Amino acid sequence: MDACANPERPGGWITRSIKAAYLRLHNLGYAHSVETRDRDGNLVGGLYGLSVGSLFAGESMFHHQTDASKAALVALVEKISTLPDWLIDTQWSTPHLASLGVRTLDRASYLDQISDLVDGPTPKWP
Repeated sequence: MDACANPERPGGWITRSIKAAYLRLHNLGYAHSVETRDRDGNLVGGLYGLSVGSLFAGESMFHHQTDASKAALVALVEKISTLPDWLIDTQWSTPHLASLGVRTLDRASYLDQISDLVDGPTPKWP
């Protein structure tokens, strides 16, 4: 979260209170991060969000090395795609996300799917 909350990033919105809320959600088993590291173990990219049933609602991504956040998203897809039905909500589609296969759902389709997903099985998080 600290890397996502970097105040030098344009449009920074992750405040101390948001970080505190996500830490509480993490302790309750809902908030998770997926991190990518270089060969020396240094954090180079990642993402975080909420996992509720078979829905992962992504909040933010970052990278310090090219494609490091993409690698984190691919790892998230590998984790959640073990479930029978699943959805990763990326909030919007950017060229970066579209290059990974993200597509836009209309509101009605999203709302129709979400009620079943949040009651679905949860991936096994470490």
